[in-house]
Amino acid sequence: MSAEAADREAATSSRPCTPPQTCWFEFLLEESLLEKHLRKPCPDPAPVQLIVQFLEQASKPSVNEQNQVQPPPDNKRNRILKLLALKVAAHLKWDLDILEKSLSVPVLNMLLNELLCISKVPPGTKHVDMDLATLPPTTAMAVLLYNRWAIRTIVQSSFPVKQAKPGPPQLSVMNQMQQEKELTENILKVLKEQAADSILVLEAALKLNKDLYVHTMRTLDLLAMEPGMVNGETESSTAGLKVKTEEMQCQVCYDLGAAYFQQGSTNSAVYENAREKFFRTKELIAEIGSLSLHCTIDEKRLAGYCQACDVLVPSSDSTSQQLTPYSQVHICLRSGNYQEVIQIFIEDNLTLSLPVQFRQSVLRELFQKAQQGNEALDEICFKVCACNTVRDILEGRTISVQFNQLFLRPNKEKIDFLLEVCSRSVNLEKASESLKGNMAAFLKNVCLGLEDLQYVFMISSHELFITLLKDEERKLLVDQMRKRSPRVNLCIKPVTSFYDIPASASVNIGQLEHQLILSVDPWRIRQILIELHGMTSERQFWTVSNKWEVPSVYSGVILGIKDNLTRDLVYILMAKGLHCSTVKDFSHAKQLFAACLELVTEFSPKLRQVMLNEMLLLDIHTHEAGTGQAGERPPSDLISRVRGYLEMRLPDIPLRQVIAEECVAFMLNWRENEYLTLQVPAFLLQSNPYVKLGQLLAATCKELPGPKESRRTAKDLWEVVVQICSVSSQHKRGNDGRVSLIKQRESTLGIMYRSELLSFIKKLREPLVLTIILSLFVKLHNVREDIVNDITAEHISIWPSSIPNLQSVDFEAVAITVKELVRYTLSINPNNHSWLIIQADIYFATNQYSAALHYYLQAGAVCSDFFNKAVPPDVYTDQVIKRMIKCCSLLNCHTQVAILCQFLREIDYKTAFKSLQEQNSHDAMDSYYDYIWDVTILEYLTYLHHKRGETDKRQIAIKAIGQTELNASNPEEVLQLAAQRRKKKFLQAMAKLYF
Repeated sequence: MSAEAADREAATSSRPCTPPQTCWFEFLLEESLLEKHLRKPCPDPAPVQLIVQFLEQASKPSVNEQNQVQPPPDNKRNRILKLLALKVAAHLKWDLDILEKSLSVPVLNMLLNELLCISKVPPGTKHVDMDLATLPPTTAMAVLLYNRWAIRTIVQSSFPVKQAKPGPPQLSVMNQMQQEKELTENILKVLKEQAADSILVLEAALKLNKDLYVHTMRTLDLLAMEPGMVNGETESSTAGLKVKTEEMQCQVCYDLGAAYFQQGSTNSAVYENAREKFFRTKELIAEIGSLSLHCTIDEKRLAGYCQACDVLVPSSDSTSQQLTPYSQVHICLRSGNYQEVIQIFIEDNLTLSLPVQFRQSVLRELFQKAQQGNEALDEICFKVCACNTVRDILEGRTISVQFNQLFLRPNKEKIDFLLEVCSRSVNLEKASESLKGNMAAFLKNVCLGLEDLQYVFMISSHELFITLLKDEERKLLVDQMRKRSPRVNLCIKPVTSFYDIPASASVNIGQLEHQLILSVDPWRIRQILIELHGMTSERQFWTVSNKWEVPSVYSGVILGIKDNLTRDLVYILMAKGLHCSTVKDFSHAKQLFAACLELVTEFSPKLRQVMLNEMLLLDIHTHEAGTGQAGERPPSDLISRVRGYLEMRLPDIPLRQVIAEECVAFMLNWRENEYLTLQVPAFLLQSNPYVKLGQLLAATCKELPGPKESRRTAKDLWEVVVQICSVSSQHKRGNDGRVSLIKQRESTLGIMYRSELLSFIKKLREPLVLTIILSLFVKLHNVREDIVNDITAEHISIWPSSIPNLQSVDFEAVAITVKELVRYTLSINPNNHSWLIIQADIYFATNQYSAALHYYLQAGAVCSDFFNKAVPPDVYTDQVIKRMIKCCSLLNCHTQVAILCQFLREIDYKTAFKSLQEQNSHDAMDSYYDYIWDVTILEYLTYLHHKRGETDKRQIAIKAIGQTELNASNPEEVLQLAAQRRKKKFLQAMAKLYF
């Protein structure tokens, strides 16, 4: 009989009617006094205090007869005490929030270990090695409770703890506190070592698809009985308190999310896992509802976690929920994108979603950075402060001291920005009268605080000011400004100052013209022009700046407008819009063009079409400079507008050549080959040379995979380019009467000039189109009779191999074009091995051998992961290797020549031996012997050094031969591997030398 059974039998046979003091806990258990105590409304002691008392009693060490301290004995009394503690925890439904709040780490650790023990979890078994799906439900739940507590404790320990104020020092209390602290630290150390296992256990729990059960007071009573009396009830799926799968997963997801979030401070990638778990928790809470018994989660804290994850790991899924303004602001602050923060604050002035305290905290953070020496943030601080001030005004609060300090020295930029914020922060159609009144009062106060009348005029002439203030109010403001000006005492002769002299009309006009030059706001430009035309009617204000340039095809139409104000306004808006587009300020360009379009629509259909064409070109540039660079296809409406432009047949509409050029390049870049080859109207091919060229290029791309005889379009494209590159001839009679033939200029027989063709090609980005054009020019370059070294190119075989009239082609211009095209294509993609080989061949043909080697090596490096893989044989062809050999030979690097001879399909021993005989080599010679894998060459080196009496070098060669992997008896695979390894090391060494 076991010791436990003997204890139980003794207790059953000799139970007294009234319990003695030593058996009180046993009596409490058997008479159900604990349940009665716990059912009281306010039990004293409280349940958690009972757990502490029970476990303290059970863990008291014993003293033997020799007065030696022994561990707590495993007797019936202590087992009953532990069982009582478990029953109290079961009464609390194993709520970790309650238990953690009231129990210390050592006590809760002891409690959960007892739960594992009574739940039949084998001691010493790692939880991560247990299959939760096969465990009894109560056992699995015990394992989950322990591991949940483990990671929660680790997370909790990472938070700062406010130290309690110490009371009067008591030695026994201090010793006890120190012991508990040390014990807690030891437990935490163990939990942290097992943290990875605990996380794996909880992740495995998320895959369970069955309900679990947790021990109740009843199941714990059953466990206290004889095993035969239980009849397996605690092992079944219905014993204990049922915990639904969703409730368990919700609690586990939350705890895992907190653990991952805590780990994210050292490994930011883990934040993604935390985000996933927290958002899954939110979904499960929505499914379960708020009446769950076992899922008690602080939803405010969960919302905070979710918001933090949104900031730290913004979702990349375009269909996911939009980022909150908080997240957007934090992301912008981290990336230094302060302009976007300003835009968010301006938009928030309409929505009023961000708390004022949050906006002020952002401003404080920026002020701190500015005070640390970042002067560039001074302007940002003013703009954010202005946004906050307008928000305060809209909500009826007073202006902050910070704004008054930052606005002590106003300038044009500050006032322009303030007016922009004010106008964008008020929806005049929906705003209440009180809100409009607040804004009007603010603008009046700003005017009254300004000393420079020029700045006052900027505000008083603004559309918002005119809308908000009535005529009487504006007149009253003017009177106030006059009264505010200092009176002159006629009794005292004033001291005249230069700044006291009143400005003349010409000075005011000059100031307005200066503002006109600087402004890019269409409304402001209009206001300034109205003011200027009110001052004088003799000036043509479109001539104020010589930087305002409008294409000649447009200027005739614009300058023909009869109304002077309208003419100036249209000319200036278009000129400024074109300039903004040139400097890639697309947002201001769009505003200026839109204002100009609205203006000309009223009186000129011709200019309306001109503006529509320019806005199309602007949209193309905007897409190409923005999302187009990332490979995102343009929207379908933009492609439709491009087609509409190409097919437009409106008479008398002035057209810029660059727009047609950009439209065709746009269609080629986005592979609209079907339209260019089959759907483009026939009249366009005759009237628009760029459409003709685009159609030939698109058709050649489509026919490229087909057989050579089907490439009719390639021949047509060849003939068009040859004609463009031809020159016209002119006969000239000299003084002696002889007639000579001279080349004069580019031929006018082609569909465009060579310079126009080159300009068009430099707008293309599609690799296949660029490769075809480049191969055509390379072939044209190779056709000339005096060529010594051909240039190789991909798809070069599709072009004709001869030209009937060679004298008509300007081959010098062709050579220049090839160089410019290679330079351009490599700027588009510097890792295209075909284009790199062409560049290398050009340098080889012009005797620039070091540069040629650089590009030959670069071509091999980009397609072999810097020679870690074998270079494809279609890249390092025999011709390329032979040219590399010649480059090394002419650079007197003869050992490199010998090594490269091994790269040929048939090793060139003659060249290798001849190069090794050279004694004035400029390379590292014997240090390269480790890169030779051909034994014949190594044997020749041994013989050569022996003949010359070079003992040291001969020993190096012998050592290279003696390597076992070069043994001729080795399998072919071993020999090839040895060769490949030496090729890799040699080419990497060469790359370091020539890069």
